[in-house]
Amino acid sequence: MRRRKDQGAAVLVSGGVESAALLAQALGAYERVYPLYVKKGLRWEREELAVLKRLLAQVKEDGLADLTILPVPVAAVYGAHWSVGSSAAPGFRAPDSAVYLPGRNLLLLSLGGLFCSSRRIPNLWIGTLKGNPFRDAQIGFLRRMEGLLRDTLGWPIRIAAPFRGLTKAQVIGRWPGLPWGSTLSCLRPAGAAHCGRCQKCAERKKGFKEAGMADPARFA
Repeated sequence: MRRRKDQGAAVLVSGGVESAALLAQALGAYERVYPLYVKKGLRWEREELAVLKRLLAQVKEDGLADLTILPVPVAAVYGAHWSVGSSAAPGFRAPDSAVYLPGRNLLLLSLGGLFCSSRRIPNLWIGTLKGNPFRDAQIGFLRRMEGLLRDTLGWPIRIAAPFRGLTKAQVIGRWPGLPWGSTLSCLRPAGAAHCGRCQKCAERKKGFKEAGMADPARFA
């Protein structure tokens, strides 16, 4: 892919598989890439941020800007939600609906859009996968959000979700050389190790199995 010298992209990242691949693809497309982490006060964020910083150090190249952390605490609005409280996280066999974080992409794209408009960055990337069942991951929502950001901020932002047509296994298979060991997909990590018992660990294990690759991440 030929890099576009006249443009850059802000990339919404966490510590997961999609974030690593999203950064790799953006760095291949643009000469300047700005990783953004929205810190919401969720129970796994301390471990996730530590892993993310290690990942960024491993994929570092001239076009990669320093990580920007955008804090937006959600405990006051989430109330007793399991992601901010002490209740049990969804287990290994829980359905996708159990891990829904209310308004997640609405928050991510709103803050990402503000970041882009203030710095005149035209592209905002998010790592939504194929099969994501939530309303704020559908193409209609993404296009409406794009229009709302443009109308509100007066800046021609383009929202891209390049993995909407891919499964986690397909994403892993496209980038076999990425440092997957420096990613974290867990709702209750033990340091940098995955718990191996939550719904996100199950999703991760399935993805690597379907990709025919061994997962180098640590599991408790």
